[in-house]
Amino acid sequence: MPRLYLIRHGKPAATWGDADEDPGLDDQGRGQAEAARDVLLGLPPAERPSLVVSSPLRRCRETAAPLAAALGVTAEVDPRVGEIPTPAAVPMSDRGAWLRKAFGGLWREIEGDLDYDAWRRSIAQSLLARGDTAVFSHFVAINAVISTLTGDEHVVNFRPDHASISVLETDGRSLTLITKGREASTQVL
Repeated sequence: MPRLYLIRHGKPAATWGDADEDPGLDDQGRGQAEAARDVLLGLPPAERPSLVVSSPLRRCRETAAPLAAALGVTAEVDPRVGEIPTPAAVPMSDRGAWLRKAFGGLWREIEGDLDYDAWRRSIAQSLLARGDTAVFSHFVAINAVISTLTGDEHVVNFRPDHASISVLETDGRSLTLITKGREASTQVL
C-alpha cells in the first residue's frame, strides 16, 4: 500500500512574534532537514517516497529541499498542508496567544472566522490521493491529520519534534496511521 510521510519542518531561525513572519531554518534546522532526508533515503526502495510536497512557508520548503534534490524532483507547494490560518481579527503579534488558547482545547472550540474542525479534516482529505510522498508541514497541521485519524478531538494530541517523521498508508479512499514520529520534549510555545 502506498505510504505517506508527514515531516514537521526543521528548527526555524525565528519564532512567533519575531520580526520575520516567514523564517527559514537555523543551522540546527538545516541539519535536521539533512537527517530527515537520510532517514527517508535509507528506507527500502518499495517504501521510499518518490514525490515531495511542502507547505508554502519557507521553513517547510527548506526542510523539503535536501530530499527533493536527492530524489531529483521539484517539491510541490501545497497550501492545504500549510500552517493553521490565523483569524483575520487577530494581529500577527497576538498569534502566539491565540495559538496557546487553541492548543488547550478541542478543534470545534477554536475561536475565529473559520470552521477549524472542517479545516483539520480537509488536510487529511488532501492526502488521500497521494502515495509514496513526503509531506513537509507544521506542528498544528500534523496534529490535524493525526487527530482526524485517531478520532481525538483535542487540538494537540501529539507533539511532533522538529523533522519528526510520521508514517501513514493510503488506499486512495482512507488513511491509516502506521507510526507517529518522534515527540518533542519541550513545549512548542
